[in-house]
Amino acid sequence: MELTTLTLVNYRNYADLTLDFSAGVNVFLGENAQGKTNLLESIYVLALTRSHRTSSDKDLIRWQEKSATISGRVKKTVSDIPLSLHFSNKGKKARVNHLEQSKLSQYIGQLNVILFAPEDLELVKGAPSVRRRFIDMEFGQMNPLYLYNIAQYRRILKDRNAYLKRLQMKQTTDKVFLSVLTAQLVDVGAQVLFARQTFLARLQAAAQPIHAEIANQQETLTLAYQTGVDFTSDADLETVKAAFESALARQEAREIMQGTTLVGPHRDDLQFIVNDNDVAVFGSQGQQRTTALAVKLAEIDLMQEETGEYPVLLLDDVLSELDANRQTHLLLAIQDKVQTFITAPTLSDVARQLIHTPKVFHVQHGEITLEEHAE
Repeated sequence: MELTTLTLVNYRNYADLTLDFSAGVNVFLGENAQGKTNLLESIYVLALTRSHRTSSDKDLIRWQEKSATISGRVKKTVSDIPLSLHFSNKGKKARVNHLEQSKLSQYIGQLNVILFAPEDLELVKGAPSVRRRFIDMEFGQMNPLYLYNIAQYRRILKDRNAYLKRLQMKQTTDKVFLSVLTAQLVDVGAQVLFARQTFLARLQAAAQPIHAEIANQQETLTLAYQTGVDFTSDADLETVKAAFESALARQEAREIMQGTTLVGPHRDDLQFIVNDNDVAVFGSQGQQRTTALAVKLAEIDLMQEETGEYPVLLLDDVLSELDANRQTHLLLAIQDKVQTFITAPTLSDVARQLIHTPKVFHVQHGEITLEEHAE
């Protein structure tokens, strides 16, 4: 998979910009606040219809403008597809091959991206919500059914929490409707739980050899899914469903008392274990960074296995956060394999030596110049 062109109209600090990219490594060089991260963000938004930096689409629209458009062409093994996203105060419209998509879930997956940013180094020791979002965003790109199920789960969860709040406030005493919402939550939630367990087992299998190599075969990485629903890793879907139903039944009285759903995928977490120790608690900063890097690199092959296409890799100012050893493993892993976009103030000597013929764009005050003889 390759993003061949990108056009921005009234996006962030870009009024009208079109760039053509290399199939290999593309580098945006510039000081802070010049617009290089905005370029990387626009590719992420084009893929996933939302930013990783803000929850408000209004922030994506250029100052004093009423709308913004991101468009690009995605080259795949057997197709070449134009994509576009239009943002305005009326919402956003997504088009694939010039045809408007009625649901964003039908659009996501046309361009698959993996983002590695400094905050992803917090994936290991950050809040559980960070890891849940990581699972949902990455697996959602690979599996449209998972994306649909997690959206349905959130909708039913919102309704169930609202009804639990009514029961808590004694605005109603009827538990029949609660049982209906619970049954709906169990049906969709069990599918989410089962899919996550399957996905994480595959991610662990892909990440373990990468982690071992970076750690010079001295460490073993394990991913443990932490859930309040009691089921084993080899459980089938019906077993997971029964376990979720049982967990909710045990919590019902407390849920009414607290006015919220206390167990389910929205409460779960992912634990990273190295040599039997929780990396978030006992790992050094180096071990935490090695773990995050191994997991991100593992996603590349996993996404290719699932979709038949390698994703586009976005590295937002990450190289400066990694030592020479980790930089080398990262750059050798992606070399001649995936199209990559890198933002950095400057390219380190390690990167200059390892990246074959990068296409280098210099970014200054929103103006882009192509480095001569870069290709």
